[in-house]
Amino acid sequence: MPPPPLPRFTASAAAAWQLKPPSSSTAPPSTATLSVSAAVAARAVPFSLLPLLNKNPEFSTAAMAEAQATEEKAAASQPPPGWSGSVADRIMPHLLNMYGSRATARDFEIYAPNATFEDPLMRAHGVKQIKSSFYSLPKVFGESKITEYTVQETPTGPGKAEVVIENKQHYKVLGKAVELASRIRLEVEDGKVVRHEDWWDGKPLKNRHTVAFPLVGRIAEAGRRGAMMLTHALMGFGKDPTP
Repeated sequence: MPPPPLPRFTASAAAAWQLKPPSSSTAPPSTATLSVSAAVAARAVPFSLLPLLNKNPEFSTAAMAEAQATEEKAAASQPPPGWSGSVADRIMPHLLNMYGSRATARDFEIYAPNATFEDPLMRAHGVKQIKSSFYSLPKVFGESKITEYTVQETPTGPGKAEVVIENKQHYKVLGKAVELASRIRLEVEDGKVVRHEDWWDGKPLKNRHTVAFPLVGRIAEAGRRGAMMLTHALMGFGKDPTP
């Protein structure tokens, strides 16, 4: 015959347990009985409420329900299995490689296929053009790297975030060191960068929307596109370097 079901542990039962002193004629509970009671209590009451029940036998069931909902909400906000940290934590090592003239094909996996990259010199569309932009760095500069940076990541919607990286870049041109303050802005969707802008000296890029005369902005955009297409051709149209 199966054993009878265990009684459910409730706040009222807890209160009765606290308020009713043990009878002198009652034998002390056995270890097995205590184990069963503890198991029942653990299933019925959140662990965070047990100290409250001990201190306040009249702790209400409404408070218990509210605390249970709080614990469930906290559990739901925990990162899912396999989560490896923030978007910026995952992206930054690849950006440091790219700006440091040591990029590999794997570093560009942070981009969506239709991603864009733009700085005051170039305007790239698609991952292959972005590759050409960064693969050209060691061809132009004796040294290039990000020396200092701070990161701010802001969620902008479901699966979306904006990452702003205030940084200092170091370049060596014809043996002369050049230090550049920069603001890198990344728009991220579903874990992939869809837009990457590099604002030198923290100034927005000149385009039809940011200058007083839209025609001047269009000319600046066309100049960056022309420089990008020339660089893209010279770099083998985004061909990955041989290891």
